[in-house]
Amino acid sequence: MKKWIIIVVSISLALFLTACGGDTKTESSDKEAMNEKDAFTIGVIPVQTKGAMKEAMDKLQSLLSEKLDREVLIEVFPDYNGVVEAMNYDKIDMAYLGPLTYVIAHEKSGAKAIITQLVDGEPFYHSYIITQNDSEWESLDDLLKNPETIDFAFGDINSTSGSLIPSIELENHGVYKSTENHKFNSIRHTGSHNATALTVQNGDVDAGAIDSAIYNQLIDSGIIDEKKVKIIWKSDKLFQYPWAVHKNTDKETIKDLKEAFLAIEDQVILDAFGASGFTEASNEDYESIRKAAIKQGIIKE
Repeated sequence: MKKWIIIVVSISLALFLTACGGDTKTESSDKEAMNEKDAFTIGVIPVQTKGAMKEAMDKLQSLLSEKLDREVLIEVFPDYNGVVEAMNYDKIDMAYLGPLTYVIAHEKSGAKAIITQLVDGEPFYHSYIITQNDSEWESLDDLLKNPETIDFAFGDINSTSGSLIPSIELENHGVYKSTENHKFNSIRHTGSHNATALTVQNGDVDAGAIDSAIYNQLIDSGIIDEKKVKIIWKSDKLFQYPWAVHKNTDKETIKDLKEAFLAIEDQVILDAFGASGFTEASNEDYESIRKAAIKQGIIKE
């Protein structure tokens, strides 16, 4: 009889332990799923090559994770449109966008600008058109005297300074309406500011459009040789690239994000964006870009 009782108790104990183990495994899986679900995700446009931004993004990810007290995941997307679509389909919680990409994201999904970068203490930058330093052209008018001989490069088709603003300027000069309708010998889109700068420096095209802050950064880092390129056109001031949150982001998270960015002094992070610091931004700061996008038929009123 005693032996039978011992066997029953042993089986019961084994079943209990197995059940506990199963619960632990389930709880662990649930916890992992919750952590993944609770991660704050950020999409970043490729202002520089992906490899050049990795260290900075790793540092920023760690900094924001600590400030928000939750896991932060940052992904550098291969193109501008990918970030807009990720925000539009609720795949990311925050995005680093060009001004044009931002106004598109705002129109499509209600994205809200909260932070932008400072360059030399100001939240502005320009679009440049650059050419080889030893070329005969000293101004945009010089370049456009014989447009049929010119090979021209834009950056990403959704870039503000690499496409939108210079395309309007070239349209005003009567030499450009679209990639298919223009008076140049050829038009290409390089996909990034780095690529445009190198394409111009190497003489693969005669001229190209680029972000002024990134151009200066490429010069300072030695990626581009200042003796081999020159600026022949400069746009009016453009408000800097915004960091925008999803429309459903709560006020406390926005407050924490602003505090985190405003406190950044890490030079690796700042250098990745050619920035001297960060400052607050709002949707109203991008109204001129919105009007330019409407003019070009990119968004509708």
